[in-house]
Amino acid sequence: MTISTGDKLPDATLTRIGENGPEQVSLHDKLRGRRVVLFALPGAFTPTCSAAHVPSFIRTAADLAKKGVDEIICVSVNDPFVMRAWGDATGGANAGITFLADADGSYTAAVGMGFDAPISGFFGRSVRYSMLIDDGVLKVLNMEKARGVCDLTAGETLLGQI
Repeated sequence: MTISTGDKLPDATLTRIGENGPEQVSLHDKLRGRRVVLFALPGAFTPTCSAAHVPSFIRTAADLAKKGVDEIICVSVNDPFVMRAWGDATGGANAGITFLADADGSYTAAVGMGFDAPISGFFGRSVRYSMLIDDGVLKVLNMEKARGVCDLTAGETLLGQI
């Protein structure tokens, strides 16, 4: 079942690369008492994700902060080493976006956002979406209807909804 507006996000343990290597990150801890934008996508280093989705949040990061967003988080079903390298390669990490790995896809499955695209070699990946979360509660949810596009889920769209 796909998560809906008004639902509390399930807790999840995601992973990032810290100073001493991989470290666990509690999603509940990241969301507690904070206003957070979370966007997810099919994969690091993929065309639409790299050329459109992440850049849209780089462009809107300052304006989202002005609207009270404490943090922007990007989640993908990739390993934390790939997410770190991708955050660096896109400039997203320098823009203040937090890149977190859902390496086993358990968070993606818990929110009902998984899909497979065997022709692309994608199994257990995340559909493209963006959301505004306030103290762990989903306030705004945007999901793309078509693959390979980033219109409904772009930073500019979410910015206009806040």
